[in-house]
Amino acid sequence: MTPDSATALVTGVTGQDGSYLAERLLADGVAVHGLVHRASPDDTHVDGVVTHPGDLTDAEAMGRLLEEVEPDVVFNLGGISSVGQSWDQPGATARVSGLAPLDLMDACLRLQERSGREVRFVQASSAEIFGEADSSPQDEQTPVRPVNPYGVAKATAHLGANVFRQRGLHAVSCVLYNHESPRRPARFVTRKITQGAAMIAQGRLARLELGNLDARRDWGWAPDYVDAMVRAARHVEPMDFVVATGRAHTVRDFVAAAFARVGIEDWDRVVGVDESLVRPADPTEQRGDASRAAEVLGWTPTVDFAELVGRMVDADLDDPPTR
Repeated sequence: MTPDSATALVTGVTGQDGSYLAERLLADGVAVHGLVHRASPDDTHVDGVVTHPGDLTDAEAMGRLLEEVEPDVVFNLGGISSVGQSWDQPGATARVSGLAPLDLMDACLRLQERSGREVRFVQASSAEIFGEADSSPQDEQTPVRPVNPYGVAKATAHLGANVFRQRGLHAVSCVLYNHESPRRPARFVTRKITQGAAMIAQGRLARLELGNLDARRDWGWAPDYVDAMVRAARHVEPMDFVVATGRAHTVRDFVAAAFARVGIEDWDRVVGVDESLVRPADPTEQRGDASRAAEVLGWTPTVDFAELVGRMVDADLDDPPTR
């Protein structure tokens, strides 16, 4: 499969990762089709993408879409993307982010068998599949033991990729650790922090309320993680890849970096903890070991923690958020 003759189908194409992925694929000469569920204020539209309205949970419709588009590769980035939302809608999360990918993989396999040509599949998995891991950093051999509905759904799709791989589908699961950019929706704590820092610096907000400041996460730059997925899709052998920086920081560190960018060092006077924002179960630390991605794919992250936080703050200063 060469990029200039390939066709890709991307679910979740208007989200943070989907939009960066579409831009990357189009730049590589790939024809990009995108599944769009419903309009959202968070949507990022990319010129050149052929969009198709649809619902991931409608297996028959998704099968028809694959028959129509005949993609060489399917990137499944769609689904419920918030751990917090998964606690409010555990059943919907399981259907959209867990069961729907299995139907999509089955449709890819049936298209492959009918057409006689390879169809590749990339599942955007999550570090949440590891839950409260016994060791850190986590790698591809870490036991899958999620502690929230989001992780359970992602684990279903992640394990499903291995099952369909055994049936002959070129199925890849990229276990993505936290990754951010200015395209991250404001409902996520990272964007809430950078928007809050920008608004406080501009005198447009008096105080920022957050949840658990001690949770430790491995944060990377979203376009870097998209690059890893593209490399994984094009690699000759399908396998799982942990995609991470290998360095963990607390939410408190994220807050400090954001306020430092706007010149506020004593941020604790304008940031508080709201216990209602603390999740029922939150892994203490998530830190990934991306050695396999480095060795097999030649992938390495290009943007460090302080810089990615700074880029998000700068974007919010340039385009002031409203609340």
